[in-house]
Amino acid sequence: MPKDHGIGASSKRREDVRFLSGRGVYTDDMALHGQTYAVFVRSNVAHGRIKSIDTSAASKMPGVLAIFTGEDFKDVGGNPAGWLINSRDGTPMREPKRPVLAHGKVRHVGDAYAAVVAETYNQAKDAAQQLADDSDIEELPAIVDMKKAVADSSNRVHDEIPDNLCFDWGWIEDNRAAVDAAFKSAPHVTTLELVNNRLVPNAMEPRSSIGEYNPGTGDYKLTTTSQNPHLTRLLVAAFVLGIPENKLTVVAPDVGGGFGSKIYHYGEEALVLAASRKLGRPVRWTAERTESFLTDAHGRDHVTKIEMASTKDGEILAIRTETLANVGAYLSNFSTATPTFLHGTLMAGPYKVPHVYVNVKTVFTNTAPVDAYRGAGRPEATFSIERIVDKMCRELNLDPFEVRRKNLIQPDQFPYTTPVGLVYDTGNYQATLDKLIELADVKNFDKRAAASKAKGKLRGMGLSTWIEACGIAPSNLVGVLGSRVGLYDAATVRVNATGNISVMTGAHSHGQGHETVFAQIVAEKLGIPESSVEIVHGDTSKIPFGMGSYGSRSLAVCGAAMTKAVDKIIAKGKKIAAHMLEAAEGDITFEDGKFSVAGTDKAKTFGEIAFSAYVPHNYPLETLEPGLEETAFYDPANFTYPAGAYLCEVEVDPETGKVDIASFTCADDFGHVMNPMIVEGQVHGGVGQGIGQALLENTSYDENGQLLTASYMDYAMPRADDVPFYTVDHSCVTPCTHNPLGVKGCGEAGAIGSPPAVVNAVIDALHRGGHTHVKHIDMPVSPARVWSAING
Repeated sequence: MPKDHGIGASSKRREDVRFLSGRGVYTDDMALHGQTYAVFVRSNVAHGRIKSIDTSAASKMPGVLAIFTGEDFKDVGGNPAGWLINSRDGTPMREPKRPVLAHGKVRHVGDAYAAVVAETYNQAKDAAQQLADDSDIEELPAIVDMKKAVADSSNRVHDEIPDNLCFDWGWIEDNRAAVDAAFKSAPHVTTLELVNNRLVPNAMEPRSSIGEYNPGTGDYKLTTTSQNPHLTRLLVAAFVLGIPENKLTVVAPDVGGGFGSKIYHYGEEALVLAASRKLGRPVRWTAERTESFLTDAHGRDHVTKIEMASTKDGEILAIRTETLANVGAYLSNFSTATPTFLHGTLMAGPYKVPHVYVNVKTVFTNTAPVDAYRGAGRPEATFSIERIVDKMCRELNLDPFEVRRKNLIQPDQFPYTTPVGLVYDTGNYQATLDKLIELADVKNFDKRAAASKAKGKLRGMGLSTWIEACGIAPSNLVGVLGSRVGLYDAATVRVNATGNISVMTGAHSHGQGHETVFAQIVAEKLGIPESSVEIVHGDTSKIPFGMGSYGSRSLAVCGAAMTKAVDKIIAKGKKIAAHMLEAAEGDITFEDGKFSVAGTDKAKTFGEIAFSAYVPHNYPLETLEPGLEETAFYDPANFTYPAGAYLCEVEVDPETGKVDIASFTCADDFGHVMNPMIVEGQVHGGVGQGIGQALLENTSYDENGQLLTASYMDYAMPRADDVPFYTVDHSCVTPCTHNPLGVKGCGEAGAIGSPPAVVNAVIDALHRGGHTHVKHIDMPVSPARVWSAING
């Protein structure tokens, strides 16, 4: 029977009560006494030299309280990248300062170079338009194409960087000679050039920030749409504005989605704080949707050449890749880690590949900054691997299922060290593949293909076997690799006198269901109702520290810290119970919410122990302090490695090129599953985004750096009729061996495994329809691209 509560139960999301009834509290919902409004003046050219900004007319307009330009911030710090990456020759990356407001030059359309603060939003907007009219910006040639950016040293995004390269990274450089030798002697070599198309994250809630300064205390408060409040506090305080960290509180209330784009610090957050200090009043800003398109960190944008050496029967001998990765005009906080250690280290996938070498050149262009987006490097790696495996199978006339099965790491080979430096601790990739074949009814595909043909459609089947590394860790390793932050997390569990619980966690929930799942875990471990557990997150004044939510780390890292804190609570409770029950501590057991003396009926409930901790009339005061509150930090020993197998079936209309997803099946291994319903929802959402990338979404700039897809009129988000009902399974379980919950993470899986499954299915459909000249179609696989491929 399915569980109805606790770990493993499909408990309904308790936070949905307020969300679905309109009682959520988002940053833009907050109306503060004396609040003012900021509007940013943004560049309408991709590359330009700021010659002058005349503020005289705008400053006299009704309601205008202050005007800021880049000159006001030229002497403060800049927003840094979170990872320092060295080029393969050992030189450190080029790291230009990312200012609060641009000064000297603007470097992408939407780059903010001034801001107006006024009594009302409309007054601020009118004055911002006046300020834009009174600004003289000399347009310079835009740098958009990565290959041209590297080739032309005379045109520079940053004047001090002659080749527009941030770094030229090789991983692992010592592998290079062995990889080259493997290719030289290989019986077969497959080559594929492909694009991981640029995406705009498009969370439901646009970014929004409110800055408050208290002149009486010198305290600052930033309320903002952040996935990572503590990191934002660290960056603003230590690097951008020079505020003592203890004088800045960052609060992220309800946040309507992030997908990575809200991990980072943006200049708007610093501006509203600086403006509030100047005015002595709250300053608020909320992005319009087009501002989000122009300025939120974009995702993906890789151009890759991948080569695979193999035997004639499909055994993989080596993989070699060369990638140009766009970082845009400035380095966002994780932009240097995404194309390197989150991408290159996954380039072996779930396969027994003896030799791998990855080269990544990151390029500055006059486009919006690019950073981690759902999956962050792992979708890019998986797409490259799974597309070239399929292409190799076609070239050698081999079964794509059997080739993958032959190359998958075997269950008895774990822990398995890959040639790109990761150690997979556990897995069973054959089990997920077998489950997929069963659930997708592969044996009857030909019947379905015949039915499609009768309707004039071409049916194809696309396979993807994938692995990801998430819960980034450990701190000592990533520190060597270039991380400038620790990747541990923390939680505090506070037991109140009446036995109910407050859990302060470093994870931030913006759609994941933390308030439900974390409560399930704590309630089961303590044997109390889930309704007795409150989850507190998103407020740096209440939480010891936290690195936020991204990279499928919430359960594997934050949940582990929370579990360790609960274990400390239980350990202290046993000491209190031993005193109250006049027994040895070693004889006390804890189960189902009771501390008992083993072998007797003597027991105290958890509530009684909690009350005694706060009313210590019968308490071992000589050895224990009163109270029942514990904090734990957790720094993982390794990444976690979710894995799975996905199969997509499509119907292609050869007359129009339109692709319809007929079915999509997922077999995943997420380790232990805390809430099956929430896991299923996470997979659904990820697959939906993956289908969006594969078929619909594409961020397009013209040669002048103008964003052609700056609204929903031009940027095609997936709609309900673009996605099918999914078949999702997570019954193949190999628990993570190094965290106390045995969990692996599930939030990004769907977006990692689905794009290659979709594209493989489209190519398969065309080949089955006789269009064997089509070797590859870049994403998005739109009707126009499919029709063009069919027709040569």
